[in-house]
Parts: sequence; structure tokens; C-alpha cells
Amino acid sequence: MTDLSIEYMSENIERYIANPDILKWSQSFYFNFYDRKQKTGGFFRIGVYENLKEINCFAIFFRDGKPLFTRLNMNMPYTHDRLDPGMTVAGITMKSTKSQQTAIVKVEAEDFHAELEWDLIHPMGDSVALSKNGSDDAIARELTYAHPEGFCYVKGDIRLRTGEVITIDDKGFRDLSAGPRNWTGLIHYRLAWPIFDNGMACVAVHGITEKGDSYMKILHDGERWLAIDKVEETITYEEDEMTLKHSYWKLTDELGRVWEFTGKPLFRWQFPFDSFNFIEQMMEYRLADGTVGYGMSELGFSFPWRGNGN
Repeated sequence: MTDLSIEYMSENIERYIANPDILKWSQSFYFNFYDRKQKTGGFFRIGVYENLKEINCFAIFFRDGKPLFTRLNMNMPYTHDRLDPGMTVAGITMKSTKSQQTAIVKVEAEDFHAELEWDLIHPMGDSVALSKNGSDDAIARELTYAHPEGFCYVKGDIRLRTGEVITIDDKGFRDLSAGPRNWTGLIHYRLAWPIFDNGMACVAVHGITEKGDSYMKILHDGERWLAIDKVEETITYEEDEMTLKHSYWKLTDELGRVWEFTGKPLFRWQFPFDSFNFIEQMMEYRLADGTVGYGMSELGFSFPWRGNGN
């Protein structure tokens, strides 16, 4: 069997990695972006369940708070292909063009075409390894062993069926994952992925399980990735108790610095996945000093309903 050390997975995470011993062994490739000038953004993911021989994927584009194109396929036929050397599922192509640095996402349909490139601003940070939670941590046990994440310049074009071309030139996040992916191992989770204009970005994930709380928490201060020692957040929901109305986050990094920011949604979309539901929201964030940022907020809920963490 292939060596599945963290070092091996981290080096090869864009390539094919198998583990026959874990039924829900998964690899996933995720991208998002928001262009403030165009008021246009998107969410993209391909997830592979190696041993279940299933693939799930989505590509969601929006402009000015309304959908432009939506494709969601949560149980597709399996492929051995991965980000390196490239894979296409249901008209969604993802391909690494420079290992763990640059990648493209292409979406092709009869009435829609988009091709975008993500190029990392700084090297990725592994939010599992840097969080130093231990092997019994719920996220490490249920969701992933290795999870590099980074923020990028995003450029490309979107062509609508009207013939209009939207040129994208702003920023977005991407992540890579290898490990188990048992979503219902969590009761609920909430996360914030802001990219601020002062160079700060962070990965703040709070998972709630039957065994307690679990976190993935790292912060880039514009110079390097740092661990976050403490995460505090207040999530205010709409009346449905699932979609976000407002968020407040307070993070204390390993140097003792405190970073506070709020967020309000610009667009939201739901991703149903059997006994779990995801709600992704593109947010406008604002630090306590007024610095603006943009990025995703994600909320996940296990069914039957066991609460939203509040």
C-alpha cells in the first residue's frame, strides 16, 4: 500500500491518492472568487469518493446577488483523474498548471462558458497541521487528514448566452483535501474565509460534534501563516435558522494579536447532500479598523436536525 504519511499526502495532494481501508476516503478540490468591480463571483468543487466510486461537483456563478449559472451534481460516475494532470466532470474541468501554485477551472455548457485561473499570492498553509489539534480531533478524524488552503489572484473570462463577456480580475480562495469525508460526523460547522485589502486572510472553521468542539484555524498576516490560538464568533441567522444574516469573528493569533471582523452576505446558495446540507455565502467582511475584505462563509447542518450551533 502507498505510504500515507502527512508528508506524502501533502506532496501529492493534487494527484491520485488511494486508501482502501477507509470507506469514505475522499479527495476534493475547491475554488471560489469574488470580483468587486464586476460584482461577480463563484463557488466550484469536485469531490471524489474513491471507494464508493462516486464523484460530486458543483459550479455556481452569480452577479449582483443573483445567479448567472448553476450546476450541481452530487452523485456522478467515478473517474481516476485528479487535479494533476486534470479532470473533467459534468462539463467542469479543473487542472493544475503549476503544482500547488496555479490552477484553472473551466465550465462549458451550450449557453455558458467560463475559464478562470487561480494563482497563489503566498504558498498554501495546511489548516489541519498548523492547527495542531491532534489525531483524535473530530475534523481530523471525520473530514480530512491534509487540507492546504491559500488565497489567490483570479483572472479570466465568463461568456454568457447573450454574448456578454465578463472579465474577472480580483481574488479568491482555493483548497485541497485528502482523508476521510464523513459529513454527518459533525452536527454543525461554520467557517469564515476572508481576504482583506491589507493582506490579511484567514481560515476559521468551528465544528460542533457530539464529542465537543473542533477547529481548523490559521491566519496569514501578509507575511506568513500563523496558528490561531483562540476563535470566538457570533452567528446571527435569518428566520429559517440556516442562512446567515450577520457574522462577527474575533481571532487571537499565536503572537497574541487580536483580529476582529464582521460579515454580511452578498449571495448565498444551498448544496443538499443526502443527510447533510451546506450553505455557501459570499460575504463582504470588515475589520475593526474599517479595512474591507471579501470571501466565503459556509454553514453545514446534519440531518435529522440537531441545531445550528447557537
